[in-house]
Amino acid sequence: MTVPLRTRIEGVVVEYDDHAGFGEIHAAGDPAGSGGRAERFWFHCTQIADGSRQAMPGQRVSFRAVPGHHGRWEAADITS
Repeated sequence: MTVPLRTRIEGVVVEYDDHAGFGEIHAAGDPAGSGGRAERFWFHCTQIADGSRQAMPGQRVSFRAVPGHHGRWEAADITS
């Protein structure tokens, strides 16, 4: 998957573990030419831009995709 780093992607938080501080965002639409297959992006609470370290499943967000650990893309600079 090729994602321009300056592009903001819209999505919805689908999972969030408050205790561990990580979750997943389901990207809306086809932001990276994935053939209509929506992608999921892992994130850590430190990537929530307002510093709250809180996310709720169902919450609509926008974010930037950045290269992450283990060769996968992760969500960063997450805003509501």
